Amino acid sequence: MIGIYFKTLKDRRFKQISTYRAGCWINVENATEEDILEVARISGLEKADLADALDTFEVPRIERQEGKNVLIFLRNPVNDESYMKTEVLTVVVTPKYLITISPGKNQIVDTILEQSTKIATTQKSKLLIKVLLRIANEYTQEVKRIRNIVHSRLVTVKKVGTKDILALSESEEVLNQYISAIIPMNHVFDAIRTGKFISLYADDENLLYDLSIGMQQSQSICEVNLRSITGMRESYQVLFTNNLNKTIRLLTALTIILTIPTIIASLFGMNVALPFETNPLAFFIIIGIASALAFVAILIFYFEDWL
Repeated sequence: MIGIYFKTLKDRRFKQISTYRAGCWINVENATEEDILEVARISGLEKADLADALDTFEVPRIERQEGKNVLIFLRNPVNDESYMKTEVLTVVVTPKYLITISPGKNQIVDTILEQSTKIATTQKSKLLIKVLLRIANEYTQEVKRIRNIVHSRLVTVKKVGTKDILALSESEEVLNQYISAIIPMNHVFDAIRTGKFISLYADDENLLYDLSIGMQQSQSICEVNLRSITGMRESYQVLFTNNLNKTIRLLTALTIILTIPTIIASLFGMNVALPFETNPLAFFIIIGIASALAFVAILIFYFEDWL
């Protein structure tokens, strides 16, 4: 679905219009092949150049196409139940339009469109930087949220359960996806900051530099959390192995201890001539012998730290 928006410096919010005009913002959400063809027509780009905008696994990068057209592939974090924790957002900067393309409904773009801002749609570089700033902030918030989850599992290492392991595994996958997106995104920020792709103001260059630093910090936090998860997983493995060994040793000791009276009872249960068969206290004598031998076995395993 294609939405066309226009805003002047006097307007507080973006206004949706019905026709294309120079300086407008064209937002394509839930993009289809027909939408890609329409964007190719109005931008002068080839359909093949825009086809990657529908690829949910596309890697962030920046390209210059058809002279003055700039094609930027970004990834922003999403917090839902799907496997992919980041989604692609394509930004096309042409001499006349700023175009954003999303395979689904992009929350980053929707939030910007709903907010009041002093930026006009004709200020394509500032609008692009606003999108980048929003994405960087989302990564910062999500990384902090994952960090809190990891730390909450760290304090309960002695009471670890299946839910804790699953939560850490999910956090590890999310962090790996974030790093896979953040590293190439930093390269995109650096390329934009050079001014070779888009004309920038001095304030824009400084803001992009701050964004790049912020993304590097998010990457560092992701890497620290991944190391923490790895360390906790190794601790869990040692803990589980130790508990398993203790359980096996205990069961082995109990098996041997119970085997001794079982053997004695089996021997005296044979239908042959046996000691004490005429003794009226035979039962108690046999029970006493079995108990004594079992007690000796218990002492041996206790001092060997098997019990």
